[in-house]
This record gives sequence, structure tokens and C-alpha cells, in this order.
Amino acid sequence: MRPFAYSRPNDVASALALASREAGGRFLGGGTNLVDLMKMGVEHPGHLIDICRLPLTGIEERADGIRIGAMARNSEVAAHALVMQRLPLLSQALLSGASPQIRNMATVGGNLLQRTRCFYFYDASYKECNKRAPGSGCAAIHGYNRIHAILGASDHCIATHPSDMAVALVALEARIVVKGAQRERTIPISAFYRLPGDTPAIENDLKPGELITAVDVPAPPAQSGSHYLKVRDRNSFAFALVSVAAVVDMGDDHRIRGARIALGGVAHRPWRIPAAEEALRGREAAEPAFREAAEILVAGSKPYRYNGFKVELARRSVMRALLAASEGG
Repeated sequence: MRPFAYSRPNDVASALALASREAGGRFLGGGTNLVDLMKMGVEHPGHLIDICRLPLTGIEERADGIRIGAMARNSEVAAHALVMQRLPLLSQALLSGASPQIRNMATVGGNLLQRTRCFYFYDASYKECNKRAPGSGCAAIHGYNRIHAILGASDHCIATHPSDMAVALVALEARIVVKGAQRERTIPISAFYRLPGDTPAIENDLKPGELITAVDVPAPPAQSGSHYLKVRDRNSFAFALVSVAAVVDMGDDHRIRGARIALGGVAHRPWRIPAAEEALRGREAAEPAFREAAEILVAGSKPYRYNGFKVELARRSVMRALLAASEGG
């Protein structure tokens, strides 16, 4: 057990002030990921700043969509009437993740920031992990890489991002509101997550001491359908091998006016390729169009020894999700 300091501020300003003073400080929400990583010897924060008392739990409708507080629990968001009515894709994604007990604890901000479930990252006995120890190598490349990335990876890291919620939010074009000691800023979720490149330990665009305070989600077109599909080894409490969040705006002539597609379980961040969506515009909602979009999404795939099956699984999952979304979800 490593010693650490613990603070529980009552307001955002106090939390940010603590974070700015403590170089080794970490914000603690539900603790469903960070505490595990501390137990495993992966994370070693010198100061935990418990933000559970911060007034960031609201879910409210705004002129441009819905704002969800960063401390709202996953179960509360999934069951909220406004979310179920206006953002069913988000509700589906949240309910597909983890277990009821974990969803009752996990927060929206923490969900966005959860770290990869790569075996070699989680097990500190493996010395080769560029996320834990930059420059040490990536044990997964030549190891058991069944759950790892087929898109956007690098020679330094082939881990995937584990969040279901983040995949849905990418398809919904959400914006993440973050606050630091000096200013507040809004980051499109498409620009929030980073590919591994040669710095896989840097996973997102948050600056030191910044805190996620809310997520703004624009309402999709009124006539659109959506669907979240998650393919996994078992039907509960398992991370995605492949997941798809699809939003399809249908015209009266059964042609697609617009679409958004995000893939999970295949890359270091939720994977979205605008060209795949553009290929659907004006097309009949049928297999030829869906197949073309799927091919564009998986173009450039680089499977490893144990995860080659993910390429075809991703193709078929995209087609199935688009069909369901085009039929209303």
C-alpha cells in the first residue's frame, strides 16, 4: 500500500485549486477504474481529490441539445426520460456497459477517461508497456492480442479504448466542457481522444489540472433512427470486441439524407471516417450502400496474430447497425 493524501472539496473552484497545487493529484469520481488501477500497481497518485460532492450531476435540455453533468451516474443518465426520448443511442450504449452495480457508481466524466483494458497495461509484472513506462515497448504486439486494435495503432501501442458511451457520443457529435484554473473551454469529442503515435501515454486533450464538468450533446435530426450494437464474448460485464454506434436520417423516399457511424473496440479512440458517411448520402438504405460504408471504415486495417477476425466482424457489425438504425433503431 502506497500512502496518498485525500481531499474532498465542495465546489469546483476548490477542486481546481487543489489540482493546481498537487502535481501528483488525481480527481476521483466513482472510482470504478482508478481504484482498480491503484490496486494493481498501475497508477500511483500522491493525492486523491474526491469530486463526488461537486454540483455537476444535472441533466438539462438546452436550445442546442442536452447538457449532462460530468458527475451524473451512468445509470441515472441511461434511465433519464430526456435521454431515453431524445438520445436513445446514448442510453443503449450506457446500458450495454459494465454491470448495474458499476453503472450506479460510474460517472460520465470518469467513463470518458477510463483507461484501456489491455492485459499488458493492467498487469504491472509486464515491463513492456509504453502507456505505463514510455519507451519500454509494447508487449501486446507479439503477445496475446485478441482484444487489441486493428485500426489507427502504432509500433508503440495497439491498445483499444474501452468506453461504450464514448462511441455513442462520437456518433452524436458531442462536445466536452472542461475547466481549468484559468479558463473553461469546449472540445469536440472528435478532437478529444488521441491516436497512440509515439506517445501512447497521452490519451486525450486534457491539460494538467483540467476537470471535465459537462458533456453537451446536440439532438439528432427529429426523423433519424439510431442503434448501438455491441459484440462481445459474453452478454454482460464484458468489453466490446467490436461495437457500432449508428445514426441514420431517412427521407420519405427510403433514401438516406445523412448518417453518422462510430466504431468501438477496434482503435485507440472511437473510430469515425466521414467518407463512409458521405458514401451513404442519397443512397437507398440497403445492403450495397451499407457494405460500401463498412469497407471504407475498415480500410487500412492492420490485424495482428490473434485478432484478424475483427476485420470481418467490424464489416458485418456496421451493416447490421446501419440496417437497424435505418429501420428506426
